[in-house]
Amino acid sequence: MNHSINFWAVVPAAGVGKRMNADRPKQYLELAGKTVIEHTLLRLLSAEVFTAVAVAISEEDPYWPDLDVSAHKKIITAAGGKERADSVLSALKAIRTVASDDDWVLVHDAARPCITTIDIHHLIDSLKTDEIGGILALSSHDTLKSVQGDNVIVGTLDRSHIWRALTPQMFRYGLLKNALEAAEGNAAITDEASALELQGMQPKIVEGRPDNIKITRPEDLALAQFYMEHQND
Repeated sequence: MNHSINFWAVVPAAGVGKRMNADRPKQYLELAGKTVIEHTLLRLLSAEVFTAVAVAISEEDPYWPDLDVSAHKKIITAAGGKERADSVLSALKAIRTVASDDDWVLVHDAARPCITTIDIHHLIDSLKTDEIGGILALSSHDTLKSVQGDNVIVGTLDRSHIWRALTPQMFRYGLLKNALEAAEGNAAITDEASALELQGMQPKIVEGRPDNIKITRPEDLALAQFYMEHQND
């Protein structure tokens, strides 16, 4: 490696957020005076580690061009895809002329506006010498039940082996792009780590903060606002 390693952020933001029952995708709902996605992107940019942030937007999206952040010099707009993996791959292709295979890509959910600079730097510092990469995650404190059929409990899972995946998820550009291309159309790919797992790789876990919540339901907006008001990073 005779060049400096760059860090890129990718934000898949082509979803419609059906569970919110709102008149617009959840990333455009208002939260503390801005849209959710504005908070998310401004927090990524404020970490001051990314060469650019590639955002995958649906081609029928009427809201994105109206946001000031969409014109930020470090924001690259890519075409969104049908599934999350399609959007991430589209964003990776949008930076292929400037990114190197051994650069790092941090994929982050548009609907996680409470991400902190602390967690971004913690993830990078933990994984920057790793060959593959890994993800922010939370260990499970709940008792977890395995259920079949008509919501009948068939067992209790060992929670010491269970972690909740968060984002960012951080992988080498070349490895991630190849894994997503190999897994195209596979419905089992629900996050970036699962694409690498399918290739036989074993990403690492880095413990993240519990306030890095994903907005999926209307009540999550109030919780996100509460966390933002109490974060001191």
